[in-house]
Amino acid sequence: MVPLRIIDTDFNLLDEITRYESLQITRSWHGIGTIELKINRYIRGANQLLKDRIIFPHNQLHKAYVILHREVDLDEKGKVTENWNIKALSLKSWLARRITLPPGNTAYDNKQGNAETVMKHYVNRNAVNPDNPTRIIPNLVIAPNQNRGDTVSWSSRFKNLDEELAKISLLSGLGWNISLDVENKKFVFDVSEGKSLVYTQAEHPPVIFSPEFNSLKDMSYTESSLNYKNMAYIAGQGEGIERRVVSMGTETGLDRYELFVDARDVEEMTDTETTDAEGNTITEQIPRPEADIIADLINRGDQKLNEHSAEVYLEGQILTKSPFKYEHDYDLGDITTLQNREWGITLDARITEIKEIYEVGKAMQIEATFGNDKPTLIKKIKQEFSQISSEVRK
Repeated sequence: MVPLRIIDTDFNLLDEITRYESLQITRSWHGIGTIELKINRYIRGANQLLKDRIIFPHNQLHKAYVILHREVDLDEKGKVTENWNIKALSLKSWLARRITLPPGNTAYDNKQGNAETVMKHYVNRNAVNPDNPTRIIPNLVIAPNQNRGDTVSWSSRFKNLDEELAKISLLSGLGWNISLDVENKKFVFDVSEGKSLVYTQAEHPPVIFSPEFNSLKDMSYTESSLNYKNMAYIAGQGEGIERRVVSMGTETGLDRYELFVDARDVEEMTDTETTDAEGNTITEQIPRPEADIIADLINRGDQKLNEHSAEVYLEGQILTKSPFKYEHDYDLGDITTLQNREWGITLDARITEIKEIYEVGKAMQIEATFGNDKPTLIKKIKQEFSQISSEVRK
C-alpha cells in the first residue's frame, strides 16, 4: 500500500502512515479532487491526521490534500468502530476560499489573453498579490507563465475563484493544480496540458481503452442532449430596443436550439488618463471600439454554448493488468481513444478524473471518467442560478 506523509503548512514532516484500512485518491483535471482514508485510530501517525494538515503519497508532490473532515467510522449496523474516517480536498480547494474582487477603479476584472495567462491573472490578483494583504495565501506562488491555451476574454466580479478557474479550464482544456515545492517550502499554482494519445496521432504511442483489448471493464456510457444549445443571442448594455444584441450560430428548423445570454457586464466605455496643464491626472471614460465590444460578446456566447454542448459521459474501471501503465503510458488530462464495438462506440475523450483505490489485501484499482463528469443537481442549479442572477443585474 502506498505510504502517506503528513506535513503542516510550514512543511514540517509530522509522520508517515504505512498501514490503513482503505484509501481513495480522486484526482480532477477541471475541478477539485478528494481523499477518503479509513484508518485505525491507534495506528502510528493517526493522531496527526488533524484539520488543516496536508497529506500526500510518498514523493508524489502533485497529489497534496488538506484535511477538512474527521469522524469516527460506523459499521454496517451503525455501531462505532475503531476507525477514523478522514476526508481531505486537494490544495486547489484553498482557492475556493477566495472570490474575484475587481480593481478599485473598475466594476469588473477583465482579462484577455491565452488561457494560462488569464487563469494566473485571477490567482495572482486574489490570492498571491491582492490589493488587500490579508487575502494573501501564505507561501503560494505561481509557476512561470508558458502562455499555453487558446485566447479567451474573461470578465469576473465577486465569483468563486475556483469556479472561475474550472470554467476557463473546461473552455480551454487546460488543467490546474497546486503542488508542493518541499525544497523551497512553497505551494505552486500551475496549469497543465494533457497529451493526445488517440490512435490517429503519431507523436506518442496510442492508448486505446476497450473491453476487447483487456484494458477496460465495467464500462458505462451516456449520451444526452437534454441541456443542448447551439445558437445564442448575446445581449450587452443598453435598455429596450437600444440594447446591443449580437447572435451566433447558423442552424435552422428543428436543428436550432436557442439560448439567451445576458452579458450586461461587457463594458461599452473604458477609462483613460490624461494630464492637464497643471500636471494633474484626469481620468475620463471614452467609448471602446465597437469591434472589441462585439468580440467580447461573441466570446461570452462561446463560453455559454460550451456549457450547453451535447453531453457524452463515459466511465470505466481500468484493468490493473492493463497493457497501459498508469502515470507512464497515460495520466490525468490525456486524451485517449475509447472503443466498444459491441455498442458501436469509438470516441476520443480526455481523462478528466481518476480515482486510485487502495484496500488491504487487494491490488490498486483505477477508475476513470472520460469527458466531463455527469452534472449533479447542485451543479445544474448553480448553472441556472448564475444565468438568472446575470439577467436581473443592473
